[in-house]
Amino acid sequence: MIDIGVNLSNSRFSKDIPETLSRAQKAGVEKLILTGTSIEESQAVLEICQSHCEAFPEMLYATAGIHPHDASSLNGESINRLRELASQPQVVALGEMGLDFNRNFSTPVEQEKAFEAQLELAAELKLPVFLHERDAADRQLQIINAYRDHLTDAVIHCFTGSKQALFSYLDLNLHIGITGWICDEKRGEGLQQLVSNIPLGRLMIETDAPYLLPKNMPEPPKGKRNEPAFLNWVIDGIAKYRDESSEQIAVATTENAARFFRLENSS
Repeated sequence: MIDIGVNLSNSRFSKDIPETLSRAQKAGVEKLILTGTSIEESQAVLEICQSHCEAFPEMLYATAGIHPHDASSLNGESINRLRELASQPQVVALGEMGLDFNRNFSTPVEQEKAFEAQLELAAELKLPVFLHERDAADRQLQIINAYRDHLTDAVIHCFTGSKQALFSYLDLNLHIGITGWICDEKRGEGLQQLVSNIPLGRLMIETDAPYLLPKNMPEPPKGKRNEPAFLNWVIDGIAKYRDESSEQIAVATTENAARFFRLENSS
């Protein structure tokens, strides 16, 4: 299995990264894509990849990007820094990027500027993009549509949106990332009704650890910290609402992620 979204630079992992990675391997998670959310965090996840590559060869990869919450940090050097980070072999996508009009930690204007600058860089470097979107589907779709012909590929990370948004993303040939949100009987109800509409070849899975602990776990950890070793619970949550078995979903999503992030020849 491949976990396409892990926030391993989060302080909740600072004391036990090797143990976390070992547990992931034992659970059948072969590769992790660590999420970069700012210049600093992108550098941090890259350094985690580099510092643990000997103990965990060909397991760790990263994205480099500026999350919409951090869009106000964009300056004249930001894109050059992202270009430098993207030159490292462990960086396999640009992002997390996109729009978040739910909390507006950065203004919509700042978010759109940062989003478009990163899409232009992705088109230049021919790297796939790792997308965030919350309460901004209409505007995000307008922007993606303007760049889609120039992008190699894109995935909507942690999709929790509407049926209209889902079908619009699929119409643009985007991949869809599903997290433990689907395991939440209350909050995940809308996603549970939609997940069967995602073509198996466009589906990818992620924990978004340490967030979104799957609520279908019979014995959740005491600290309620999510981690990559729990990816199987996300798959089981998806399989409950689809025709395929958990095993079939695991195989297909692994192939999808390996192809998307160009990891087919890495092991």
